[in-house]
Formats: sequence, structure tokens, C-alpha cells
Amino acid sequence: MIVAANFKMYKTLKETKEYLKSLKEINFDGVKVAVFPPFTALFEDELIGAQNAYPALNGAFTGEIGLEQLNEFNIKRVLIGHSERRNILNEDQEFIAKKFDFYKKEGFEIFYCIGEKLEVRKRGIKEVVDYLKSQLKGIDVSYEKLIIAYEPVWAIGTGVSASVEEIKETHKEIKKLVDAPILYGGSVKLNNIKDILSIENVDGVLVGSASLDVEVFKEMINIAKEIKW
Repeated sequence: MIVAANFKMYKTLKETKEYLKSLKEINFDGVKVAVFPPFTALFEDELIGAQNAYPALNGAFTGEIGLEQLNEFNIKRVLIGHSERRNILNEDQEFIAKKFDFYKKEGFEIFYCIGEKLEVRKRGIKEVVDYLKSQLKGIDVSYEKLIIAYEPVWAIGTGVSASVEEIKETHKEIKKLVDAPILYGGSVKLNNIKDILSIENVDGVLVGSASLDVEVFKEMINIAKEIKW
């Protein structure tokens, strides 16, 4: 099982260091744990990954962060393709694939996000699969350090998670496209994480707002340790 936390634009460096200190008070016991804080809260730790990165060593890319900065903290894990990057910051598939290729060549563990909008979901599973395929264009799905995070856009930050049946059906279809661990993300909370992790083809979760409370996130990890399927 994989349990990952995406802090988005929350937490300072001091808060993140305190968070990880508390987090490590528990035994992960076979659960892979990853934490993605904001750029200003990056520091060297085996759990830390970057929420985003520009596909270059360095350069004149104002507001971005590149390989040189990540190397300073010995960070080899990155989140690519999150729906907020795609839909709010208008990153297109060509640019996302360029990022993927760059960090793949650098040997990074890549958490790669895919997910459909509500209007696509309403048109049925075939349309959903076609949409997800388009988000895999230019991506080496055989990359050995690839982790897929399926996050339906309509469930992110809304408090509404996809149903067990929707998750089960969609993860089954994604498994036909990629041979990699598949996480579910989208309003994952303490009251639904056990049901989500018990679904076939769900290899873990990418948690947003619920992960900001370290005690909640620790409990999520403890629940993941108990899941067997």
C-alpha cells in the first residue's frame, strides 16, 4: 500500500519539519509513505517529494523550480500532471509529457496524476477511459518508477468522493492501460479510506486536505497497514 500526502499551498518549512517528526513516531510497517509539501518547505528527507518541477536543470523560468534545486535536497520524487496544474495553470499534455520524460531520465519516482471532469463522467465509463488515455499520451507507462494517481476532478476538494463502484470500475480499466501501482485521490477521509483501500486494484491513496492534520494522516497509515486483499 502507498499513502501519500499532498499539502498543496499549505504549511511552512517549520510546520512541515514538525509534521514529519510527528509522523515518524509510528511504524509504517510495509506501507510506502510520501509527503509533497510546497517548494518553500522542501528539505532533505526520504519521505519528501516535489509537487511540481520544470523540465530543466536550471534557467530563466521565473517562479519555477528545477533539477538543480531538487538535487540540493537529494529529492528524487515528483508529482506530475495534477488536475490543478492542468486546469488552473493550463498545462497541456505535451508539456506534462515533457516533464515526465525529463524526470524519468533523471531516475525520479513519478507520481503521475490523471482524472476526468464531471461532464466526462456523466457520459459513462467509455468516455472516461478515452479521456484518461488522452492524459497518458506521450507517457512511458512501462517506466519502473511510475505510480499512477487517479483523481476524478469532480471529487478533488469537493468533499464528494467517487463511489466504491465508480472507483472499482475505473481502476480496473486503468489496470488494462498501465502496469503500475494505482492510487485513488479525491476527498479521501478517515471515514472512507478503509472502504477505498479495500477495493481491488486500488494500491493506495493520494490525500489532500485530510492529510494536513498529522494525527489524521497517521491514522490513515495505520488503517492502510491493516488492509489485506
